[in-house]
Amino acid sequence: MSNKKINSGQSMFEIVVALAVSALIITGIVSLVAGSVRNSTYSKNSSRAAVYAQQATEWLRGQRDGDIDGFLVRAQSPVWCLKDLSWTLQRACIDGDEVSDTLFKRQLNFSITTDNNKTLIETDVTVYWQDSQGKHEVKSATNFSDWRQR
Repeated sequence: MSNKKINSGQSMFEIVVALAVSALIITGIVSLVAGSVRNSTYSKNSSRAAVYAQQATEWLRGQRDGDIDGFLVRAQSPVWCLKDLSWTLQRACIDGDEVSDTLFKRQLNFSITTDNNKTLIETDVTVYWQDSQGKHEVKSATNFSDWRQR
């Protein structure tokens, strides 16, 4: 009868192994969930950044169409921070220049070239943000021309 009691139940080694395997499985699941949330957050932020870049491009198109001479004058300054889609920040974006209630900064870089007496204004809108994974950015490049020079 004493042999039955010794062989019945689980040994301490079996319990430790079972707990270790359970801990590994739980750690793996938590790691997968954390990675999924991180990827989801990045995708959401990347999509929002693309929308902010597109908004800036459309705003620039309206500025060009509404006042081409003023647009050309502003394009002489190579860098603008477009915090609120206005011409108020004639410099690179710094801390505190985020688009209202977001973590995104939106910067515009101008480059002007002339070819065959036609002016071409190249714009690069960069929307960038920083999170626990580092700095991320979305870029949108557009070429504008002076429509009067056809």
